[in-house]
Amino acid sequence: MSAPVLETTALSKSFRLPGRLAPALREVSLRVPAGVVTGLIGPDGAGKTTLMRLAAGLLLPDSGAIRVLGYDASRESMAVQSRIGYMPQRFGLYDDLTVQENLDLYADLQNVPPASRPTRYDELLNMTGLGRFTRRLAGQLSGGMKQKLGLACTLVRSPRLLLLDEPTVGVDPVSRRELWHIVYRLVEQEGVSVLLSTAYLDEAERCAEVILLHQGRVVGHDRPAAFSEPLRGRSFSVHQPGVLPRRLQTRLARLPGVLDATVQGEAVRLVMRQPAAPLLEESDLATARCEAVPPRFEDGFIDLLRGDTEMQPGLQPAPHNITSSQAIRVTGLTRRFGDFVAVREVSFQVSAGEVFGLLGANGAGKTTTFRMLCGLLPISGGELSVAGVDLRQAPAKARARIGYMSQKFSLYGNLTVRQNLEFFGQAYGLRGARRRTRLQWALGELDLAAFAGAPSGDLPLGYKQRLALACALMHEPDILFLDEPTSGVDPLARREFWSHINALADAGVAVLVTTHFMEEAEYCDRLAIMAAGEILALGTPAEVKARALGPQARSATMEAAFIALIESREAA
Repeated sequence: MSAPVLETTALSKSFRLPGRLAPALREVSLRVPAGVVTGLIGPDGAGKTTLMRLAAGLLLPDSGAIRVLGYDASRESMAVQSRIGYMPQRFGLYDDLTVQENLDLYADLQNVPPASRPTRYDELLNMTGLGRFTRRLAGQLSGGMKQKLGLACTLVRSPRLLLLDEPTVGVDPVSRRELWHIVYRLVEQEGVSVLLSTAYLDEAERCAEVILLHQGRVVGHDRPAAFSEPLRGRSFSVHQPGVLPRRLQTRLARLPGVLDATVQGEAVRLVMRQPAAPLLEESDLATARCEAVPPRFEDGFIDLLRGDTEMQPGLQPAPHNITSSQAIRVTGLTRRFGDFVAVREVSFQVSAGEVFGLLGANGAGKTTTFRMLCGLLPISGGELSVAGVDLRQAPAKARARIGYMSQKFSLYGNLTVRQNLEFFGQAYGLRGARRRTRLQWALGELDLAAFAGAPSGDLPLGYKQRLALACALMHEPDILFLDEPTSGVDPLARREFWSHINALADAGVAVLVTTHFMEEAEYCDRLAIMAAGEILALGTPAEVKARALGPQARSATMEAAFIALIESREAA
């Protein structure tokens, strides 16, 4: 066997936070093989980014050893850095420089000889499909194109080992597929070894090996199939005609012996703690049908990490009574930026108590549509009403009825959790006893009480998302806008988040959500898929898949339907 490209022995690293020492890695020992893609997965705060930064020689361990390509990463960091490529979660592109100027800058920083640059640039631009955009400013690229440019800048000097820290977070399925094609090409044609962390468990299944970290320790390191095999006989698909899958999921999650319950198409996928079918004896489950299905990698991931803990119930919000059944009504909505039309004559309605999904490739116009619906951006044409209020006539009145959670963490990082909640409560007009009551509700319902005095900027990503949701709900809005609320968070946190969304919808709140996780789109009652500012498909998940894929729709994924719709439009 060839020597590993990365090897750690009893590697430990902690960080000092106010009043405490936070362990990130605890005596981690592992070997990453050469010539393949190795996946690095785990919940938020598991230690994935810390491991990569140690491997890149950017941090020093507290104890233990780490060797990269045969070099001691602690003592020979310059030798390591000259032989690897490292793309962190927030890669430092310069928005005011063009694509070509960004490549030139990173070539300078990595001392790439000028004579060898043109050939390497041609390879990278062809590989990433950015050849037509060399004069475009990086700040004007879509999210997927920025990720590809970041990868190209990382590769201006061909590395032996490539470290990729969640490179596909926040990009659409088409761009995600293209990034994976690039990764495979690097491995197969250039012999690059890759260590890739990801929040997408379907991506982990594509790796030759997977390392699972939890609370700073390695809890699994094997082929993806080895994680799922012990779950054989414990995975089932349950379908109940006439019942929304997300409501069926809520019912099934309460059954004894259930480890996990997720919406999958028109059915619910159940994972049991023991190899036995679920008991569907309750009256409201009498018409449900259950069949055994093969286990998948995600089942093994949940089994290892959830352990003996139970699935957490969703929020318990007060019932909402919206006077109009149409919480949101959009007719011919248009937004122009100069000569550029970002949103073109979009029309749809969202009812009270409905979960409506807005999907699309990066740059499709989803966030622009969101900002207009929230009254944060004026519309150029069309009609728009929220909670029965015309946004053009009374934007302040409409905004008082809505909650908004942005794509990026937009709270005050230097304020504590409690201070952020108090600030947003006051901003929404809450006073006295009601503000105190809502504050206690948020701390309790979203399990934030233990972090009440911690600076919000120091929270793990999953808890930042909880806090952002809590702030958006302080004033008990009738309509909730969620712009990619689970981007970057681990599968356990995503499950918890969607249990909250379902509970809010069942209480009568209208929820409009954007997401790049196509499995999450299945939780929506209805959804719209956008491209270039227009709606390509509108309907239930089953209807959208049928339109995109025809007879193959029944067994197909939403991701397959999404890609088919986008490619069909591009080919037209």
